[in-house]
Amino acid sequence: MATDTRTRAERGAVLPSPVVLLSIVAVALAAIAFVATRGDGPAERDISATKAAATPTATADASDAATDPATTPTEEEKPAPPPVVRGDHTVVVFNNTAIRGLAGRVSEKVEAAGWKVGATDNWYGTVPATTVYFPKGKKAVAQQLALDLGIARVLPADTDSDMSDTNLTVILTGELD
Repeated sequence: MATDTRTRAERGAVLPSPVVLLSIVAVALAAIAFVATRGDGPAERDISATKAAATPTATADASDAATDPATTPTEEEKPAPPPVVRGDHTVVVFNNTAIRGLAGRVSEKVEAAGWKVGATDNWYGTVPATTVYFPKGKKAVAQQLALDLGIARVLPADTDSDMSDTNLTVILTGELD
């Protein structure tokens, strides 16, 4: 049996595997990309919220309002969109799962939130996630419905399908939280 008579300094250093080095670099790059691309704002917001701070108070003296530039409205401020009147819009709810009665249960939630339900039925096709589809000009209304139901996905209605061109369409791919 041969023994290695070299000293430790003569044998050299053992370097880590290239796979380990590449893994460390990949994790570092992923962490940098995650921090660089995340947003500072909340993921969801109430679209009917108004700017309370932008409106002048009614208790301000008329002479103060005329001389105080902070209370005069600027041309850059846009008026807040009118709040969504839920009862003015009809919602059609489709079940795209094997869960019996899901569209009916969700339509009850829709009505409880103040919306009108036009119909419930099964949807035959492939939808990747529960979605609120909206016809042209009703994006803000669809966002409010999605907010009311806790649905994250809102898309324009597919004109090549049987979706309504006047009503909001909810296609369910699972139970709502």
